[in-house]
Amino acid sequence: MLSFLRFSVLLVLVAVAGCANSGGAEPPPPKVTPPVEGGTRLSTGTALYPRLVRLEHNGTANGRLLLSYVTFPGGSYGEGHIVESIDDGLTWSTLPIGIVRDTSARGLCCSTLYELPAAAGALPAGTLLWAASVGQDQTGRRMALRVWRSADRGHTWDYLSSCANALNIGGLWEPEFSVTADGRLVCHYSDETLQPTYSQVIARVESTDGGATWGSRILTVASANPAHRPGMPIVRRMSDGSYIMTYEICGVAGANCATYIRGSSDGASWGDSSALGSRIVSTAGHYFAHAPVVAVRPDGATNGLLLVGQLLEDSQERQVAGSGGTLMATTGHGDGQWVELPAPLKVTNVYDNYCPNYSSPLLPSADGARVLMIATAYVGQVCAAFYGTGAARP
Repeated sequence: MLSFLRFSVLLVLVAVAGCANSGGAEPPPPKVTPPVEGGTRLSTGTALYPRLVRLEHNGTANGRLLLSYVTFPGGSYGEGHIVESIDDGLTWSTLPIGIVRDTSARGLCCSTLYELPAAAGALPAGTLLWAASVGQDQTGRRMALRVWRSADRGHTWDYLSSCANALNIGGLWEPEFSVTADGRLVCHYSDETLQPTYSQVIARVESTDGGATWGSRILTVASANPAHRPGMPIVRRMSDGSYIMTYEICGVAGANCATYIRGSSDGASWGDSSALGSRIVSTAGHYFAHAPVVAVRPDGATNGLLLVGQLLEDSQERQVAGSGGTLMATTGHGDGQWVELPAPLKVTNVYDNYCPNYSSPLLPSADGARVLMIATAYVGQVCAAFYGTGAARP
């Protein structure tokens, strides 16, 4: 009986203590990790595959930043939205200053934005070009890379041409523009239409009349292994007039979708197409897997390069600490050491998917000390874009 009484008293004391706790301050809510650390959300809706330019050939508008992204405001027909910043990326226009509406753009994907550095055909320097993949969702699809132009800094757009048209159901992806040393406009892209010989190649076509017409396809990266999938080319011109290209190659054992680099002296000749190029590995032994983007950092005559990719992985293809929040930097043309540094933005849940930290553009400041980054991440079911600025040097 005594033991029962002691047990009863203990239950009463525990109950009183519980009541005392419930009557005090409530415990703090669980910490919710933001989808992107260090960034500000760009818009309320979907914003896929962002691209950045700083105007350099538009007179009094030089220095203004333009950003494009793909969104789907009314169903399967996508649109290219253009927003601007007049304070070097600190803030952005709430509403788009221009919209590319393409009625054939069912399944719109992977757009690009480019400012012509010099006159090309009938197009004056400063003309903006926008291009994207269209037609992927159509039955019996015949995809195309359709090019649009703007003569008023992105406010209005007119259809120009298609730089590539598929002759079968294979995909055409990820257009990218450059201009060769002798003034030819080049459209680079990922091409799946040569299967089964090649699962995918990086190809290019050239135009001598400002994109009104395009020449025949030229293979830039076409591995002798038919399972390899080179793609997602990014081309940049260095201050000495040479060019570099970064890209991924999927299907390579032990380094799936790793980042590679190759160079060109004139932007027209890119070497042996069957050569894979040089794989980029940091001094820590890591590489970027999927969707790499490179930027040229103004840093004297030799410049420097900044690189970002979707996932940071080790030699065992495992994500490492810092994945989703790391850049790599090097001096020169990318043939030296690559050093890791914190990215301006950290995507907290990054994985192999078309949204989180996928093809995140970088834009260094004019002095090369800072870098603006745009990254996408899921907010609920919406793939949203975020922006932020950080150090551009290790």
